[in-house]
Amino acid sequence: MRYKDHGRDIKGTKGSRIQVRHFGSGRIQRGKPAMIEYHPCFTKNDFGRLHLPVAPKCNIRCNYCSRGITEDHRPGAYDFVLKPKDAVNVAKIVLKTRSDIKVVGIAGPGEPLYNRETFETLLLLPDNVIKCLCTNGLLLPRYIQDLRDLGLRFLTITINSIDADVAAKIYEFVEFEGKRFEGVDAAELLVNNQFRGLKLASRFTFVKVNTVLIPGVNEEHIVEIAKKIRHYAVVQNIIPLIPCYRFSRIKQPSVELLREVRERCAKYIPQIYHCATCRADSVGKICERKKLSQFL
Repeated sequence: MRYKDHGRDIKGTKGSRIQVRHFGSGRIQRGKPAMIEYHPCFTKNDFGRLHLPVAPKCNIRCNYCSRGITEDHRPGAYDFVLKPKDAVNVAKIVLKTRSDIKVVGIAGPGEPLYNRETFETLLLLPDNVIKCLCTNGLLLPRYIQDLRDLGLRFLTITINSIDADVAAKIYEFVEFEGKRFEGVDAAELLVNNQFRGLKLASRFTFVKVNTVLIPGVNEEHIVEIAKKIRHYAVVQNIIPLIPCYRFSRIKQPSVELLREVRERCAKYIPQIYHCATCRADSVGKICERKKLSQFL
């Protein structure tokens, strides 16, 4: 079963469309700047994006994640991994043929900040490209200045819990500074770094927080995430669980549950309703559901 939200745009806390915020304040203001207009997460169907699959390695093990070469349309899915120079050449080709694509992002298939190729790619991309990146946040405090220097303008952080006991159920382990952490120790390290990074990133980027809705694990906790991120993130994107790996036996949340959780969180931070659970090599408009190999 796949979820599609048709005919809906991002809604603010009073039903208004998201337009712009001051960095670091979390407040939504009137007047839509060109940069946000070009990002498909903020302007449904009007513009596209390109994801470059240059980051294969990951430093955490999520119980809901299954990376690999597949035809599935979900995070962690890809056809091949590109070297930075090849990725930039591909980006130039795509951008020449698709005038509706202004945003180039790196969303895996692993953790971008755990791969040096991410930084090489961001450095090589043309200056007129709007740069975007997705991260689990573990290494965000360490590389925040590098991302700023490289001209990053949009950032997505996946935050599934602000409570270590809840997070310990979601993550099998994290690897940090050459050590492997498990259980509550791993969860505390990850959650602390995520929020340190979120606060720092909000000073110079537009931040979106992704949250995976996992029935029986974090469904009652997600509103607490919304309350805590509202001063730093522009929007929250609540994604229904795609059952796999250790959570393969957990049923996807119902449409009713997803709607209920989003409505509760919308009281504190605007919500995204048109997410298409993009691949690490997605390209084009969100509604197109195309991958990079189809353009080469």
